[in-house]
Amino acid sequence: MIIRKAELSDLRSLAELFNQYRVFYKKESDLAGAQSFLKERIERNESEIFVSFNEEGVMTGFTQLYPLFSSTRMQRFWLLNDLYVNASYRRQGFSVALIERAKKLCFDSGSCGMMLETAKSNIEGNRLYPKVGFELDEDHNYYEWST
Repeated sequence: MIIRKAELSDLRSLAELFNQYRVFYKKESDLAGAQSFLKERIERNESEIFVSFNEEGVMTGFTQLYPLFSSTRMQRFWLLNDLYVNASYRRQGFSVALIERAKKLCFDSGSCGMMLETAKSNIEGNRLYPKVGFELDEDHNYYEWST
């Protein structure tokens, strides 16, 4: 298993996985849009994207984190916005390895931690996150405003 930072040369495979991820969350398939979005994030250095590969060199999954800041802690804080492993490669440790790489990013960047959100219906994710050290925050309401 290999986990490393995504590069522009990974864009085609990464966009395919990103498109699968979006479809999982009930969005319309848009491979060209996925590729354009990811290319922009990589070129502008606006997110940290890590990809996983199996022993045959097949890209199996990815995670994407966005930088935030905690005013009360006065430190960087990361939003683990996306985590996806292709269904054919689940239960093989790729998700855990991607999360561990994200934790390393937190340490390396001197941040105070990371947060994530997942759908209540995401049974796999809701089992995984506590196993790798995330704590469910039941004390706060989550609100969203959209244009």
